[in-house]
Amino acid sequence: MQEQRDEKPEAPGGSSGRNSRVKPTGASNTTAGEEVTGPGTTKLMEAVVERGNMVMALHRVESNKGAAGVDGMTVAELRAYLKEQWPVIRERLLSGSYEPKPVRRVEIPKPDGKGVRKLGIPTVIDRLIQQALHQVMNPIFDPSFSESSYGFRPGRSAHNAVKQAREYVREGRRWVVDMDLEKFFDRVNHDILMARVARKVKDKRVLLLIRKYLQAGVMEEGLTVASVEGTPQGGPLSPLLSNIMLDDLDKELERRGHRFCRYADDCNLYVRSRHAGERVMESLTRLLEQKLKLKVNREKSAVGRPWERKYLGYSMTVHRKALLKVAPQSVKRIRVRFKELFRAGVGRNLERFIKGELNPVIRGWAYYFHLSETRGTFEELDEWLRRKLRCMLWRQWKRVWTRFKRLKARGLDEARAWKSVTNGRGSWWNSGASHMNEAFPKRFFDQVGLLSLLTTVRLAQQKIN
Repeated sequence: MQEQRDEKPEAPGGSSGRNSRVKPTGASNTTAGEEVTGPGTTKLMEAVVERGNMVMALHRVESNKGAAGVDGMTVAELRAYLKEQWPVIRERLLSGSYEPKPVRRVEIPKPDGKGVRKLGIPTVIDRLIQQALHQVMNPIFDPSFSESSYGFRPGRSAHNAVKQAREYVREGRRWVVDMDLEKFFDRVNHDILMARVARKVKDKRVLLLIRKYLQAGVMEEGLTVASVEGTPQGGPLSPLLSNIMLDDLDKELERRGHRFCRYADDCNLYVRSRHAGERVMESLTRLLEQKLKLKVNREKSAVGRPWERKYLGYSMTVHRKALLKVAPQSVKRIRVRFKELFRAGVGRNLERFIKGELNPVIRGWAYYFHLSETRGTFEELDEWLRRKLRCMLWRQWKRVWTRFKRLKARGLDEARAWKSVTNGRGSWWNSGASHMNEAFPKRFFDQVGLLSLLTTVRLAQQKIN
């Protein structure tokens, strides 16, 4: 038997570097032979703690970074801790005596500004173990998941779901059943979820560990609250568990011959008439609430036209050959985000503010919405951003004399510059007026490095296509 020190997840290039190669599938076959990779395995925990699997999990946790849990340990401190404590942790995992710590509760505002989303941050040790569990369990469950399930799966993304939804609409299914599950991650029934996990996982230690994670509780303001339902968002295992939980829904929809796209708990079905949509909505609500004990949010769920609803941030045009576009709610959301940046950027150097604050958000947003087949939204946002920057400059100048000198320096004649700075209008009006547009045209912002949403979207489309 190998010594326990050989099981430590050491960094590549260390004294055990010759053993650091890891199979890309995530599930090891070096510890428990064929039993560990197939459904029904009874020796899954050996695959979880196997050195190669743990090294891969460690690298993933370190790359994801993230905040500390209830014990205060950071990702940067994880390796040093494992060098001392991994043999003890490993033995407890193999014996079934490991006890996870509660998650740290944090609340983040929802994108629509209505309420907050509760996230649970596990300790870095528990994130490591959950990641190792995920790498071994995912190859067991993922092959049997529905082709219409796109969330948190290898080789699949929100973009795949959005493009498939567009194809369904182009085929003539011009009504959508937009299902919204109310607080899905907070309402998952533990017994129902564990029954579905146990269909393919026969290692009782793994089943016990997953249940312990579900019931680990939440620490808020120093007090631990027991978890009787739900699976906390924030842990590496949570996305896989959500897909396992909703796989029954997918299979039932396939059995009935429906066309649908599901990304985590966001599920849209595409039908040919309102009557069919209402019938499907009613039957699915019964299925979800009676069989899976999940609650459908009747206020947010609806039967409607695809161009009246949004899916994963996108909407569609009314054309017979539907085109993807950015949903109005997504535009409103990014405007709010930009306004927050501008408020924090008061007094900042313009070029540093653009490159350090604005451009990363512009780039990320443009790359996510590069599937949009309409350009108007990006042009309008580009114009709005330039006006916000002109407004920021106008406010920074403050005094009439400073504004006068700045406009003259940018090429305006003395008479026009003086008339512009003494017009008595506010900052926003002046930022859209001809004198500021002439002094600071689009080419000025191009020169200082401002990314154009429209140009960035086109570049993303060319790169991916």
